[in-house]
Amino acid sequence: MHRAADLVADYLEHVGEYPVLPKVAPGEVRAALPAAPPQEPEPLDTLLGDYRTLVEPNVTHWNHPGFMAYFAITGSAPGILGETLAAGLNVNAMLWKTGPAPTELEELVTDWLRQMIGLPAGFRGHINDTASISSMLAIAAARHRATGGDVRTRGMAGRADLPALTVYASEQAHSSIDKAVITLGLGHENLRKVPVDAEYRMDGFALSAAIALDQRAGKRPIAIVATAGTTSTTSVDPLRAVAGVARREKLWLHVDAAYAGSAAICPEYRALLDGLDEADSVVLNPHKWLFTPVDCSVLLLRDPAELRAAFALTPLEILKTGEPGVTNLMDYGPQLGRRFRALKLWFVIRAFGVKGLQARIRAHCALAQEFASWVRAEPGFEICAPHPFSTVCFRAATGGAADEENTLNERILADVNAAGPVFLSHAKLGDRIVLRLTIGNIRTERAHVATAWELVRAAKERL
Repeated sequence: MHRAADLVADYLEHVGEYPVLPKVAPGEVRAALPAAPPQEPEPLDTLLGDYRTLVEPNVTHWNHPGFMAYFAITGSAPGILGETLAAGLNVNAMLWKTGPAPTELEELVTDWLRQMIGLPAGFRGHINDTASISSMLAIAAARHRATGGDVRTRGMAGRADLPALTVYASEQAHSSIDKAVITLGLGHENLRKVPVDAEYRMDGFALSAAIALDQRAGKRPIAIVATAGTTSTTSVDPLRAVAGVARREKLWLHVDAAYAGSAAICPEYRALLDGLDEADSVVLNPHKWLFTPVDCSVLLLRDPAELRAAFALTPLEILKTGEPGVTNLMDYGPQLGRRFRALKLWFVIRAFGVKGLQARIRAHCALAQEFASWVRAEPGFEICAPHPFSTVCFRAATGGAADEENTLNERILADVNAAGPVFLSHAKLGDRIVLRLTIGNIRTERAHVATAWELVRAAKERL
């Protein structure tokens, strides 16, 4: 155990010395391992040695300060400590009785988070693994409310009396919303992708028109999913206006704030998420931008009883307990087992404090704005979308044919990522391939961002 702790500490100290993307070919790691399991026990020192030589060098290093792809994440030291202790306790907090401290700590720490982002006191939190699951649970609760629980009892198959249930999200919404409607049996064809404006935000007029069209066709709208921090550009849908549509049509409003929700701990960024308080449910991922190790996604609900109504069952006799007024976490989703995720989030908030977390988010956003200024000042490059937080979409622009420009940007991306010190990602906006630089790792400093920019500029010159 002590050696493992030393390995983690050494890794975090030296992670920046690795290339972000490992120099490994597909199948190479597996080929270095035995095809069959060992018949006899092996010493733990041997296992740790293999970890050090076969695993650690051959992962994509999400904890690397040069990781600026997707949405950068950080396993901070306090969070890793909390995760380690939770693994040692090995608690299954399915019931209050099977995990009194984990249950009550989850209630406490999610309420701390609610306070930090400025949601009203009635909201209650529930920790899941990812935003994909949190959003699916929210849409399940919306389905339950819209049908009065009828779908829970009778299902949806073969029912002439049940109209198609429709969900609305922007063209820029995350694919997890597509997967949620598929998984819940609503049907992918009943997810309406609402057009966006020039800043990649949901068009409120198009939303209203889509709902009206479905209503005239005899369909039953049940939910709107707005996004606060879209995956491609980090644009924020007009939450207050969308909430007005949801209220008028009596639809559930879920806000996917998996990325940008964390920025709301800073009052100046909270203003960019105006209307968040009108949602029925909000998801944000502390494992994205609050330095908590994967996985930790918080679903905040205006009325948690609606989620419980969708999933709670009278349990088997073995699961019946007599404690009055307690929360049994198994009642708020399909899973019975519950990991002790609250511990690492509790450690992170306490170790950094709200002010420390705010300072780091502000520093990331300031670095992103500085990077955007470098792009604007450089001939042959352009900014491609608003950048209100810590993500910048940009591209090399030559004035040539669209296909040629797209090819150039793809080649620049491949060249930069092959170099080793940084890792960027891309997005497609309309017919344009754009490059994305996201700052979210607690170890990322100005020098790392400057290295990324120099690599981009050098790649364009070579290509």
